[in-house]
Amino acid sequence: MSPRTAKTQTAPVRCDNMLPGRGPGCVFEVIPELNYSLSGPYPELAAHIRDAQQSGLPGGSSTRPLHRLTDSDMREKNRNTSCPSSLTRPPGTDCDEYPFASTWEGAATGSGGFSRRFIDSTQNRLGGSALATFYNKNRVIE
Repeated sequence: MSPRTAKTQTAPVRCDNMLPGRGPGCVFEVIPELNYSLSGPYPELAAHIRDAQQSGLPGGSSTRPLHRLTDSDMREKNRNTSCPSSLTRPPGTDCDEYPFASTWEGAATGSGGFSRRFIDSTQNRLGGSALATFYNKNRVIE
C-alpha cells in the first residue's frame, strides 16, 4: 500500500473588535449575502430591491456589491436625500430607499442613482431590522 497525503485547506479568518457594543469576534473571510424573498415576510421590500437592482442599481451581484456605511450622519444624509420628510406618505406606508441608507452606495454618498418606493410600514421596519441583524451576525464592518 502506498502512502497517501491528505491535503487540507483552511478558510481565511478575520478577527476584530470593530462592532460598536459588541465584543471581539471572528468570521470566515467570505462575502455574506442577505436575500429578501418575494414569498417571505417582506414581499413589498423584496420587490422594491429586485426592481431597483434590475434597473441597474448596485447590489445584485458579487461584482457590484453594497458596502456598509457606519457613520450615522452620512446614513441620515442618504435617507434624507432619497426619502425627505417633505414627501407625503400614504397611510400605513414608509418610504423605502435603495440602495440602503446604511451603504456607501446610498442616495447621497453613492453615484446619485437611487430608488424610493412607499411600502408597508411593518415590512419596511422589520426588513431594516433584519438588515441590522445581518450586519451584526456576519460582523460586516465598514
